[in-house]
Amino acid sequence: MATPSSKAGTKGVPRERRRRQMLEAATEEFGRHGYAAASLPAIAARVGVTKTLLHQYLGSKEDLYVACLVPVGDRLLGAVREAMGEGGTAPHTPLRVLHGIFTALEGRREAWFVLYDTTLPPGGEAARRASEYWAAIDRLAAGGTAELLSAAGSTDPLDADALKYVWRDLVATLVRWWVKHPEQTPEAMTQRCARLFAAAATLTPEGRSA
Repeated sequence: MATPSSKAGTKGVPRERRRRQMLEAATEEFGRHGYAAASLPAIAARVGVTKTLLHQYLGSKEDLYVACLVPVGDRLLGAVREAMGEGGTAPHTPLRVLHGIFTALEGRREAWFVLYDTTLPPGGEAARRASEYWAAIDRLAAGGTAELLSAAGSTDPLDADALKYVWRDLVATLVRWWVKHPEQTPEAMTQRCARLFAAAATLTPEGRSA
């Protein structure tokens, strides 16, 4: 989980550091409460500044959200791309992707909910930017799941589409569980997922006969 924020005050703090403190506090607030319920006064109070100063530094509530969203989206998208690599999808790729996501979120796990926030105002800049990240991550997932299915002998595009949706929901569920268990490191979570995947494989006819 995120480390407790300390009030920074307004005197003697370099501008860039103060801005970084505001973004850290805002990421935590948005991640915990969602865009709609997040409180700008609470963010300002956590940093030890006024709401007016928060606006002066980072603009409107939506501007502030976008400023929090972009580094989160870049970090997660980059982690997925790196985990998938350039050598094609292999059976161990899903675990590698999960480890990359867990590692990217460690220290600020609630940032996942900044990217995947269902309370964003439709048609706004925040919703547009978030949807761009979702689409990019979905494209990677679609390519990876199609390659895995092809290697397993399935060429039905509906299989790939269904698996993409299953994978998306599975990752979200695992991250939500992880947020509730702060003692679990990225490495421990990856090992847990490996055990779960192995157990799930035994549910298939092929797995039961192995």
